[in-house]
Amino acid sequence: MSINRPDHSSQADHNAEVVVLGAGPVGLAIANYLGQVGVQVLQIEKLDHLIDYPRAIGIDDESLRTVQSIGLVDEVLPHTTPWHAMRFLTPKGRCFADIQPMTDEFGWSRRNAFIQPQVDAVLYRGLSRFSNVKTLFSRDVVEFQQDEHGVSLRMNAPEGRVETARARYLVACDGGNSLIRRTLGVTFEGKTAPNQWIVIDIANDPLGTPNVYLCCDPVRPYVSAALPHGVRRFEFMVMSGETEDELGKPENMRQLLAKVLPDPDHVELIRKRVYTHNARLAGHFRVQRVLLAGDAAHIMPVWQGQGYNSGMRDASNLAWKLGLVVKGLADEKLLDTYERERRDHAKAMIDLSVLAGHVLAPPKRWQGTLRDGISWLLNYLPPINRYFLEMRFKPMPQYHQGALVAAGPEVKDSPVGRMFIQPRVVTDSGEEKLLDDVIGSNFAIIAWGVDPTWGLSAEQVAFWRNLGTRFIQVLPEVQLKAGHECPQGVIRVGDRGGRLKTWFGRYPASVVILRPDRFVAGLAIPQTVARTCEALSRALSALPQNSQQPLASKVA
Repeated sequence: MSINRPDHSSQADHNAEVVVLGAGPVGLAIANYLGQVGVQVLQIEKLDHLIDYPRAIGIDDESLRTVQSIGLVDEVLPHTTPWHAMRFLTPKGRCFADIQPMTDEFGWSRRNAFIQPQVDAVLYRGLSRFSNVKTLFSRDVVEFQQDEHGVSLRMNAPEGRVETARARYLVACDGGNSLIRRTLGVTFEGKTAPNQWIVIDIANDPLGTPNVYLCCDPVRPYVSAALPHGVRRFEFMVMSGETEDELGKPENMRQLLAKVLPDPDHVELIRKRVYTHNARLAGHFRVQRVLLAGDAAHIMPVWQGQGYNSGMRDASNLAWKLGLVVKGLADEKLLDTYERERRDHAKAMIDLSVLAGHVLAPPKRWQGTLRDGISWLLNYLPPINRYFLEMRFKPMPQYHQGALVAAGPEVKDSPVGRMFIQPRVVTDSGEEKLLDDVIGSNFAIIAWGVDPTWGLSAEQVAFWRNLGTRFIQVLPEVQLKAGHECPQGVIRVGDRGGRLKTWFGRYPASVVILRPDRFVAGLAIPQTVARTCEALSRALSALPQNSQQPLASKVA
């Protein structure tokens, strides 16, 4: 397979601005976002249908916010269980870590149970909204080339056909064994856990208890998780010498389930599957016109439910940047910020997931005994208890460099590079909405109490409007009734509950600039907002309006 060689073929069978390889959740989310902003997308999937076997069971508030941004959250929520607690148990059943964070700062429950194939199906159906998105199943990519203008792919198609595709960019969401990553020679360093686990999904939950339990049994650790629609998932460690075929025999399945059920014969088995835990991170997320996302870029153990959610963070970070570049609104240098922002946090989530696995199944027996003793003591220390209860140990993404403008030294504990809150607001018409539903899939310049355009020149206002920016003035809800005239093109919202006032009250700033992924890109006051916006336009590699390409730019 050759790379970086110009493609001299006459005409490809399929042409697009972006090829998304893989129809898993990350690829589907990216295709949906690009579809709604008008980018021509070709999604290619090796299988002949979406995967329906046991996969992720935890979706967090950040991922739900991503699903909200592509207009599908109302269809996804019926397949979730909000406020899903995670409880670590000793072999005798004592709960030593009870993780049930009740915060909703991003608009949704922090932890939610779900059944991934059901949500993947919603994301796939969402693509039907866009005439500019096409999905091809049963296509096995066997070769690709990239040059200075784009990427060419060759794939095996049904009935022995060979088809080709051509696009300006390729997003590889083709899994942990990514052909694209391997062909590019990108490293994938890390470890594979010595033990496999068997997943068993059962209909008509024979226990019926809510939440998820991780039992740290030194003989055979296991997980018992309540899922939506009356499904119960059990996961058991596969011991040395055991095979999937052996464990799948009725007598051995009965023996496993007897650990957790009084009547292991009376169950309705949906499916079972053995899988391996890996902890690996790609050396690079971008090689010229090819970008890696999801499992192709990083894989991690399941214990904190962060494999799926880290992939959705990739989708949220990359899609808007790729949209700007393809539409000629930003230079392709913006794509370098994807790896710069995402790779370190992916590594932090891998480390957290590995640590949680060691808590569940310590490598040494004595480590389990020490864990149980320490946990018993720590439960009597309220600050430590809250640390686990509120899930404060989870490293939240914060970008220190990339598509943002760092705040000055006067801003302590700066929110720049962090995700902005999503409270409920009230519109001028009296309608209550979540903040993101007011913004849409756009940038936003939000000002507390004042006109957000006041400090900007007419040229700057036009520039940011051309990027699709929403200018939003936030007022205490009661002030909406005063009836003051709103500046042209500015959206007024009322701060229901005072959360936005509280947020602005923490910092010496009254204007915040949000990226389409809802991360804070800059802080200002009206007298400094022009300077901050100018610096941000450079950080975004944004192009002047007179140099921008038309939306349906020609595919090279």
